[in-house]
Amino acid sequence: MSAAALAVRPTRSRQFAGTGILLRFALRRDRVMIPVWVAVNALMVLSMPNTLEGLYGTPAERADLVAQMAGNSSLRAMVGPVLGDSLGALTAWRAGVYAGALAAVAGLLVVVRHTRDEEESGRQELVASGMVGRRASLTAALLAAAVANGVLALLVTAGLAGRGAAGALAFGLGIGGVGMVFATTAAIMAQLTESARLARGLTAAVLGAAFVLRAAGDSVTDDGSSPLTWASPLGWLTNLRAFAGERWWVLGLFAGAVLAQGAVAYALAGRRDLGMSFLPSRPGPAAGRLGSAGALAWRLQRGGVLGWSTGFLLAGLVYGGMAKGAAELVGDNEGAREIFRRMGGQSGLTDAFLAAMAGMLGLVAALFIVASVLRLHGEETSGRAEPVLAGAVGRLRWAAGHLAVAFGGAVVLMLLAGAGLALGHGERAGAVLGACLVQVPAVWVVGGVAVLLYGLLPRAATAAWGVAGAALLIGWVGPALDVPRAVLDLSPFGHLPKLPGGGMEWPPVLVLTALAAALVAAGLAGLRRRDMTT
Repeated sequence: MSAAALAVRPTRSRQFAGTGILLRFALRRDRVMIPVWVAVNALMVLSMPNTLEGLYGTPAERADLVAQMAGNSSLRAMVGPVLGDSLGALTAWRAGVYAGALAAVAGLLVVVRHTRDEEESGRQELVASGMVGRRASLTAALLAAAVANGVLALLVTAGLAGRGAAGALAFGLGIGGVGMVFATTAAIMAQLTESARLARGLTAAVLGAAFVLRAAGDSVTDDGSSPLTWASPLGWLTNLRAFAGERWWVLGLFAGAVLAQGAVAYALAGRRDLGMSFLPSRPGPAAGRLGSAGALAWRLQRGGVLGWSTGFLLAGLVYGGMAKGAAELVGDNEGAREIFRRMGGQSGLTDAFLAAMAGMLGLVAALFIVASVLRLHGEETSGRAEPVLAGAVGRLRWAAGHLAVAFGGAVVLMLLAGAGLALGHGERAGAVLGACLVQVPAVWVVGGVAVLLYGLLPRAATAAWGVAGAALLIGWVGPALDVPRAVLDLSPFGHLPKLPGGGMEWPPVLVLTALAAALVAAGLAGLRRRDMTT
C-alpha cells in the first residue's frame, strides 16, 4: 500500500470523529420534540384499524367504499386511492399520506436544527474547535433523524402486525422511508442556504410540491399508476401497496433517494467553510423599512407567513370542493356520520364536514404560531437579539414585533382558509368564514403557552411543540376513538362552538381570548425580568 493511501485513510476516518457524542447530544436536546412527533404519528396510524372496523365492519361495506372512492377524484387527491378492501389496506389508505408527511416534517426539523441552526448560532464553531470531524455534525443529525424514523417504523410495524405481518412491515418501512428522504433533502438545503429558516422553508416547499404531484396524479387514476404519483415520495408510499400485494422493490426507491441525496449533502459539506453557504443571503437595507423592531420582525418572518398563507388558501379550496363529495361518500354509514358530528357538531353532514375541516386547519395554524413565537428564542440564543437590544429598543418592544407577526399571522391564515373553503364550496361564504375565524382564540392560547414558556423557562421553550402536538393529537384522533369528553376538553379547541350549522357561543370564545392574553402578559413579564441567554 502506498504512503499516500496510508495518509488518506486516517484523514477520512477523522472526518467523522465525535459523531457518537454529537448523536447523544442531539437526542438529548430533542428528548421532547422527537417523542412527541413519533407518538402523534404512531397513535394516528394505530388508531385507524379499530376506527375503520367500526365504520366499515363488513366486507360488503368495505367493497362499497372502494367502489365509491374509485369514482371520487377529489377525495383521492386528498388521501390517495384505495388499493384493497382489508382493514390493513384501508388503514394504509386513510393514514398513509399524512403519516408520511408528518414523518417528513419531523425529519427536516431534526436535521436543520442540528446542522444549519448550530452554525447560525455560533455553537458549531466551538464544537468544531475540538476533536470533532468535519462531517460529524451532519452525520449525527442524519442519524438522529434515522432514530426517530426507525422508532416510528418499529411502532407501526408492531402495532399493525395483527393485520398482516408483511403489510405492517412494508407500511412501517415506507413511512420511515419518506421521513428519511426529506431528512436528506433538508441536509442538502442546510448546505445551500445561509439560514436555518430558509433551509426549513425550502425543504417544506419540496414537501408541498411532492404532495401536489401526488394529489394531481391520484385525482387522475384510481390505482396510483400516474407518472405524477410516481414522481413524489408520497406517491411511492402509495405504490408500495402495503396490505394489498406489497411491491418490495419500491423500498429501493427510498433507499436510492436517501443515498443519492446524502452523498450530495456530504459532498457540499466538504466544499464550503463553516458558516458559509452556496446561496448567500442578499444584504438588506439598514434603514427605511427596517427602521423599527416591528419592521425587522416582519422582514425576518415574512417568507414563512407568505408560505403558510399560500398553503392555507390552497387547503381551503381543496377541502371546500370536497364537502359535497364527502357527504356522498359517507352516505348512510352511521358510524362515519357520528365521527363527523363529533368533530363538526350535530348539524347536517356537509356543515359538519366543513366545521371539521375548519377545526383541522385551526390545529395546523397552532403549529405556525408556535414556530413564529419561538423565532424569539432563536434570535436570542443565536446572539442576533443582543445588538438590537443594545440600542434604543426595549425587550418588550422587540418581542412585540415578533408576537404581532405570530398572532396577527394566525388571523390571516384562518381568514385565507375561510376564503378558500367558501370559494371551494361555493355557498354561505359568511358562515364558512366565521367557522374559521372562531378557531383563532384557541390558536392564540397555544401561542400564549409558547410565550409563557419562552419568557419564564427559555430552556424549555421548545416544549411548546409538545403542547401543539398534544392538541393536534386530541383533535385529530380523539373524535375517531370516541375518547371521553374530559380528554377532549384538555385542548382549547374542544371548547369552541361548532360552526357552520351550530349556534354561536360567545362565553368560551371570550374566555379563551382572555386566557391567551393572560399567558402572553405573564410570558412578557418573565422576559422583562430574566437574564438574556446566549
